[in-house]
Amino acid sequence: MTASTALEPKLEGPRLHRGRGRRHGLQGSPLRPYAFLSPTLIVMLVLMAVPIGMVIWYSFQDSAVTVPSSEFVGLEKYRQVLGDGTFWKATRNTALFAGISVIAHFVIGIAFAMLLNSEVLSPVVRAVFRTIFILPWLFTVAVVAVLWRMLLNPNGIVNYLITTFGISGSGVEWLSDSSTALPVITFINIWCGYPFFMVSLLAGLQGIPKDLYEAARVDGANVVQQFFNVTLPQLRPIILSMAILDFIWTTQQFALIWMTTGGGPVDATEMLSTYTYKLAFSNYDFSAASASAVVVLLLSMILAILYVRQQRARD
Repeated sequence: MTASTALEPKLEGPRLHRGRGRRHGLQGSPLRPYAFLSPTLIVMLVLMAVPIGMVIWYSFQDSAVTVPSSEFVGLEKYRQVLGDGTFWKATRNTALFAGISVIAHFVIGIAFAMLLNSEVLSPVVRAVFRTIFILPWLFTVAVVAVLWRMLLNPNGIVNYLITTFGISGSGVEWLSDSSTALPVITFINIWCGYPFFMVSLLAGLQGIPKDLYEAARVDGANVVQQFFNVTLPQLRPIILSMAILDFIWTTQQFALIWMTTGGGPVDATEMLSTYTYKLAFSNYDFSAASASAVVVLLLSMILAILYVRQQRARD
């Protein structure tokens, strides 16, 4: 055996040992998961944390037109917003708009979901109804707003039908009358939002074991008793999660209101979203708009915390 041959294992062994040690150290590092998450965290920081921080900072400033000329005023803008009667009217309208929408979404969604899940209809008819029922969810908000503005126009088809069939002697200003504007946009939001509940509840219904219904029938439960004692308890986690999510999304609805009524007439459909928008881009009071946005953010965070707790309890 030559001297070079005798030295080869001695040189090869330590080199391999060091390589394994480096790989093992990288895999066991507590910073390794954060290294993989760092691109996403940086994007979220830039796109979410920084704008939110800037809005919170602007809410403590007094900037009417330009930010560089602002000065620190503390909680003055919050007092201005919370002392504005329009803000509280917008809050009331938002609560009514969101609350009624969520309840109607659930009622319509559970009714259609149970219809599509029943054995009364043939598979072909169920497939046709699924397509029809989900159609409102496929349209964008802009399409929905333009469609209903045309239908509810004083010279539109809705007024034509109610005058033709003698329901009313004259056409109704659906979106221009303060007594009908809020119910109408609530109806439009219900129409375009119920498929979200329907699809989710239909998936939940298909996951309920049929043995539970068979056991209920053996115990003498009728259809209504099966619904309240089997269906609703099994769907309870889905219903609560969907209701909280839907309420959060509905309170932040802006495009539908802005493209149909613009918050009018006479603040009849003013929402927190349109109120904040007008403060910023109509009154050019960016600080007050920021304060209003922060208030809305706090309310949304409360709802988000409730949703997270509900999800944890469900898990």
